Amino acid sequence: MVPILLRMLDYLLMNMAPIILFVYNRREHVSQTIQALQRNDLARDSDLFIFSDAPKNEDAVPMVKEVRTYIRDIGGFKNIQIVERGKNFGLAKNIIDGVTTIVDQYGRVIVLEDDIVISPYFLRYMNDALRVYESEERVISIHGYTYPVKGSLPETFFLRGADCWGWATWKRGWDIFEPDGEKLMHDLERKKLKRRFDLNGAYSFTRMLDEQIHGKNDSWAILWYASALARGKFTLYPGRSLVQNIGTDGSGTHCGDTNFFTTSASTVPIEIERIPVEESSTALREFEAYLRSQYPGLIGRARNVFRGVLSRI
Repeated sequence: MVPILLRMLDYLLMNMAPIILFVYNRREHVSQTIQALQRNDLARDSDLFIFSDAPKNEDAVPMVKEVRTYIRDIGGFKNIQIVERGKNFGLAKNIIDGVTTIVDQYGRVIVLEDDIVISPYFLRYMNDALRVYESEERVISIHGYTYPVKGSLPETFFLRGADCWGWATWKRGWDIFEPDGEKLMHDLERKKLKRRFDLNGAYSFTRMLDEQIHGKNDSWAILWYASALARGKFTLYPGRSLVQNIGTDGSGTHCGDTNFFTTSASTVPIEIERIPVEESSTALREFEAYLRSQYPGLIGRARNVFRGVLSRI
């Protein structure tokens, strides 16, 4: 009863976590992301920070201008602040810098990219979970996307590690982010976590980390996942996805066109109740089975897409 009363008090005080949205050059994707955000009942009580990266070449100039024109004219939030980069950061640097800046100021943050279309219940789920687990040091993030697995999942569950498609964290969580991929690989090897890092052999995230180390991708997300797993930290997931990623349609620089990740954002809320902080063996098995079910196609088509997606993030 006490946690419910505290959440109700927070709603009355309108103490919502700030939202960060990272955008670049995809006007249609941005508009779908914004419109989905606006359909959340807590949007009008939330501050929105938009980080707009600068064009990386002359060809990108018109599209970046189109995105910036659009975001300057949106509404539906408590406050909107736009940061227009004067030079091209690239997505990884843009996200790392943006998250660090805002979470250092506000202590917690909800993070979206321009191809993440969310459920109308996404913000409530994120704010509820951020409050419930705020003092739980073992929990460093909240995630909104869940694979479209075949089996049933708990209403909410924990997995070790961290994820990147519609997520939230606290300053204490983001403080463990380690940008040195080589150091993270050493930590995973020393702690005998490489197989678990690969979801017990279901997918070669280790190879992706190795490619990041050798400059073959610039993924912040693989570093975030490795940082959390190496420290033994947990992320909370919803049993029904609150996120639909619309960026795997061939529109991104590094992304192919695939329905491998396709799911529908939940049309009913996720109920947040405190659960034991331990890895869900059921959810882990379902995630592993889903990845393995894609073989042999996963080796060719989906592996390249997945690697491309995470190199972009």
